[in-house]
Amino acid sequence: MSVKFKKAVTFSYDDGVTQDIRLVEIFNRYGLKSTFNLNSELLGTKRFLDIEGKKIRHDKVSPDDVKSLYFGHEVAAHTLTHPSLLLVDKEEVIRQVEEDRKNLSDLVGYEVKGMAYPGGGVNNSEEVSEIIRKNTKIKYARTITCTDSFEPQENLYRFNPTVYHLDFDKANELADKFISFQPESYSIFYIWGHSYEFDINNTWDLFEKFCSKIAGKKDIFYGTNKEVLLENDWHN
Repeated sequence: MSVKFKKAVTFSYDDGVTQDIRLVEIFNRYGLKSTFNLNSELLGTKRFLDIEGKKIRHDKVSPDDVKSLYFGHEVAAHTLTHPSLLLVDKEEVIRQVEEDRKNLSDLVGYEVKGMAYPGGGVNNSEEVSEIIRKNTKIKYARTITCTDSFEPQENLYRFNPTVYHLDFDKANELADKFISFQPESYSIFYIWGHSYEFDINNTWDLFEKFCSKIAGKKDIFYGTNKEVLLENDWHN
């Protein structure tokens, strides 16, 4: 990469649901990159979630569609079946993470290197992150603890995102700040969520406006989590 940047934007979406089809179209329209964290043993399953009294589709994409759907983005692990890794033993943590990583690597044709911890609330710990670091080929793991910050982080096995995607006021405020920001060292604006959540209150248009705002800036690198967190050639 010949051009060096001090700012990067990256997205991360969990569960591998069919709403990702529409989300990928939006990202591609604006030249944005995302990482999609999938549960390989749940691919192709269909169900509803009851959220705010509404029935929301939570259908997983077909394993046959994974490679083509997420082409140009990154596929990462999210465990085989989405258990809380705080409630299972060491061997099961390793199995859930590493077997998911292997399955997904076979589907996409490249080595999966990242993951997002499954579940809400407190979904990770130093002990679990060390199990993953020492016993799997995972190189980074995202939490759901938002920082409201663009500062780089040393611990990639408990990497905290900047903002949750449905917090539109906060996300837009941070976007404005990031666009005008002139950092001395490299900085990362990291947005995470689940695409099915846009169906709850039909906030797809709000998200597309956010994407339009953050996209197309000549001083920002737009990359997948792997490109932004693991590859050093994009920044000074």
